[in-house]
Parts: sequence; C-alpha cells; structure tokens
Amino acid sequence: MLKEERHAYILKQINLHNKVLSSDLSEQLVVSEDTIRRDLNELAESGKILKVHGGALSKSFHYPFQQVDAYAKDAKKEISRKALSLIQNGMTLLASGGTTMIELVRMIPDHLTCTFFTISPLVALELAEKPNLQVILLGGQLSRNAQISIGSKVVSELNDIKVDLCLLGANSVSLEEGITDSDWEVVQVKKAMIKSAQKTAIVSIAEKLNSIQKLKVCNLNSIDYLITDLNAQDSLLTDYAKSVQVI
Repeated sequence: MLKEERHAYILKQINLHNKVLSSDLSEQLVVSEDTIRRDLNELAESGKILKVHGGALSKSFHYPFQQVDAYAKDAKKEISRKALSLIQNGMTLLASGGTTMIELVRMIPDHLTCTFFTISPLVALELAEKPNLQVILLGGQLSRNAQISIGSKVVSELNDIKVDLCLLGANSVSLEEGITDSDWEVVQVKKAMIKSAQKTAIVSIAEKLNSIQKLKVCNLNSIDYLITDLNAQDSLLTDYAKSVQVI
C-alpha cells in the first residue's frame, strides 16, 4: 500500500472513531509501528490530526469550539433532529460526550425545561447556554483523549442517579458485538450510564455501523433506540431493527 493510501485510511479511521491507536493501525495496514508513527507525524505536521502518545486524535473532536469542521456535520445534525423527538419537558437526561452530542445539545430549544446530567465538560458548557435547563456535570478524572470524566468517582456518581433517557455516543456498532469501544475506562463509564437510565438511545453516524472495537460496552438488546442519519427503512438498518427501535 502506498503512503498516500495509508494516510487516507488513517484519516478515515480518525474521522469515524475520533481517535486511533498506532498498534491497531499497524495490524490493520500490515506495516510496522515505526511506519505508522512516521505517518502520524507527517499528518500531524500538516495540521490534519493531533498526535498523542500511542496514537492520534481528530482535531474536530478535540477542539469543537474552534473553527474546525466536524466530520459528517450534516449527518450529525440529522441525528440531532431525530434525537430531539425523544426529549420532553420535565425529563431527566444523561448525555455522553463527542461531536454528535455537541451538535445535539446546540439544537435544544430555549423553551425546553429539563435536567441534564453529563460526563462531558464541553457538553455541559453548551447546555449551560440554554436558559431553562438544569445542568449537572458529573466529576472524576478527565480523560485527555475522550474529554469526559472517567474513573471510579464518576461511576459511583452514576450508580446513584436514575434518569429517564441516556443519550450515548458510540465508537462502533455491530449486529454481532453490539456497542464497542477502544478505551477500558470509557467502557466502564458507558456501562454505568446505561445502567442508570430507564431507556438508552445510541446516536451514531451510519458509517460506524458494522464496525467493531476490541472492548465491549453492551449487546444491542441492552439499547432501546438506535438513531442514525439514515432513513429508518434503509436496508442497512433492517437487521438492526430486529433488536432495537431504529429512528
């Protein structure tokens, strides 16, 4: 594979999953980790990604308040419009982090009166702009990569609350493995979020469907809603609709 092809593949994976690990890319592209490190360094020097220890991050994920175009922004806005149909006045909600979630909370109308718990400082700042929302930021160790609270403290706080609806971003979604991720600490927080909610909605661009990460969050039947940018009748969603309500 040519270097340009490797770079295109790496950028695609970062845009889809917000971060990549050098070790995973080495396996997927069947090249040495030294080659991957050189590729990541070149992409970082050209301003396309953020290089971190052991891998790289998406710039739009890491700097959502700056003028960096988020990947698949129109698709994420469509997901947000659909997700808003689940939110009603007086509800207590729990929100994860990520660029899709930021697009979603930006669309919340000013008249809506709800209580929002969130593990994301960035999402909390967006929610705080809405005049009729009560916003509660759950604290813990801040993950520099995922930009959410992680660790035993936030898991303990999640165990003490019960919400009507959890809005949860996903790194990968598949029929066989359900919801998966690449970060052990993030997986533990997501499991606690699902446990604390009466209902859970996964918000994910369709490109993440039929992909699998190494660590499992839950099976599909643990989720109540799957919200993508596709029409609910799209053939790609037919088998998913057997396990979860597709919106």
